Amino acid sequence: MSDRPRTLGQLRESGYRCVSVKDEMRRNLLAKLRAGEPMFPGILGYEETVEPQIANAILSRHDMLFLGLRGQGKTRMLRMLTGLLDDVVPVVEGSEINDDPLQPLSKFARDLVAEKGDDTPVAWVGRDERYHEKLATPDVTIADLVGEIDLVKHAEGRLLASEDVMHFGLIPRSHRGIFCMNELPDLSPKIQVGLFNVLEERDVQIRGFTVRLPLDLCMVFSANPEDYTNRGRIVTPLKDRIGSVVRTHYPIDRETGIRIVEENSWTDRDGGLTVAMPGFMKEIVEETSRLARTSPHVNQASGVSVRMSIANYENVLSNAERRTVLAGEEIGVTRISDLAYVSASARGKMELNMTEEPGQEDELFDRMAAEAVKNVFDQRFKAKQFRNVVEWIDNGNALVVGDRVKTGAYLEHISAIPGFGQQVDQIAADLEPELAEGVFADALRASVAEFLLEGLYTHNRIGKKPTSGQTTYGL
Repeated sequence: MSDRPRTLGQLRESGYRCVSVKDEMRRNLLAKLRAGEPMFPGILGYEETVEPQIANAILSRHDMLFLGLRGQGKTRMLRMLTGLLDDVVPVVEGSEINDDPLQPLSKFARDLVAEKGDDTPVAWVGRDERYHEKLATPDVTIADLVGEIDLVKHAEGRLLASEDVMHFGLIPRSHRGIFCMNELPDLSPKIQVGLFNVLEERDVQIRGFTVRLPLDLCMVFSANPEDYTNRGRIVTPLKDRIGSVVRTHYPIDRETGIRIVEENSWTDRDGGLTVAMPGFMKEIVEETSRLARTSPHVNQASGVSVRMSIANYENVLSNAERRTVLAGEEIGVTRISDLAYVSASARGKMELNMTEEPGQEDELFDRMAAEAVKNVFDQRFKAKQFRNVVEWIDNGNALVVGDRVKTGAYLEHISAIPGFGQQVDQIAADLEPELAEGVFADALRASVAEFLLEGLYTHNRIGKKPTSGQTTYGL
């Protein structure tokens, strides 16, 4: 910072030229594309669908609206747009609206430049300070966004006719940066109308002042689709003035969903335990969310957030931790029975249709979890492969699983079923070769056995009787 110009004169000598924020974003985006750098590091599944739309909008110097259901990464991507801004830009020191020293807008900056000329002090503002975000709520006012007369300044003796009496809102303070309005439909229509001039003419007018501030900023918005009836709507003239509307979506395939969950879940646990989640359990957790997104019992206009998969993933791991402690063990692998405790993290992540009875959310989740197990099971196995298990149970035998059943007890039950132990060993080695060879081997075998039993139950080949803390597979 000490090497950068500190006065207007030094800034002129450095060869600095004014560049609009949208041209700045264009230039930096083109540099990223040429270098093959990701546009949004950590955002998965949008490389061929959403990112090209955003890139085209930026290259076209458009304002943008990100339109999509909840939990689709809209706000996260909007905040990452700061990565397309320069590291720092010069401003008139003390300016409230980041005045460019070569093109000052506010009366404060104009007067300072007129008074001090080349000795005008220059400060440098980082990219994160050039991003302002506002959550749209019904109580947001024009004063919050654009500005208002500051009565304190007037009481200090400044004239109402002077620009000095103005207090700038968030939009002028975003001059030479990015202004984001989250959940735009929640903004009252009359306030949305107040944004017309900013979007079309790039200026603000405060309380009838004749002053015009030709702002340089990129305006971005997020919104849920308008057919989500619990929300407001975007007034048509405002939408018409937004250059590009970018549609977001949930993960297209299960594999992408799992990658997103793995990157966003808290899995680095402490406490002296070692707990692992095999791939088929990850698939079941993600498949449950995918089924919810197509269920006729769920309000699809509301959506089912990716946050449901993340929270469920974390709770499955947590129950495996709890179960491992209760069993007096130190090594654990997540099991199907852990899904019974995931309802707490699924509640509130799905909005049921109006026709659904109160309290049906947990029951619906349990049904979808069972369907997810069936789908994942069917991708790998046929129920007839485990005829030996079905015959053993048909002979009046039963197998108990649950929180307090230790891994050793599982293995004893498995070995009691003719040929089942060998099947479990082979399947565990095929599905999770790394876990099957290490300290997780026994716990993995127990997890695989429970997965196979649940798969047979979903095909109505064996019965299942849940009780408090345990489940009995039998007739």
